[in-house]
Amino acid sequence: MPQVTLSTRNQIVIPRQTREALRLKTGDKLLMVVRGDRVIVLQKPKAHHKAIRGLGAVLYPRGYLQIERKSWD
Repeated sequence: MPQVTLSTRNQIVIPRQTREALRLKTGDKLLMVVRGDRVIVLQKPKAHHKAIRGLGAVLYPRGYLQIERKSWD
């Protein structure tokens, strides 16, 4: 498992293996979430609408939204 070291300027270098696996490029943003004594690193999506597209498909059956919209009238 690759390790990182914190520099005197409080910077870390993400190992090549990790950068390649996440397809990170210069300027990409990462989110750091602290949960107790653990840190979770998440890659921030470039476009949020692409990241969440289709999530509602499993919640609502086909045609559900059209039926709901008709009930508003």
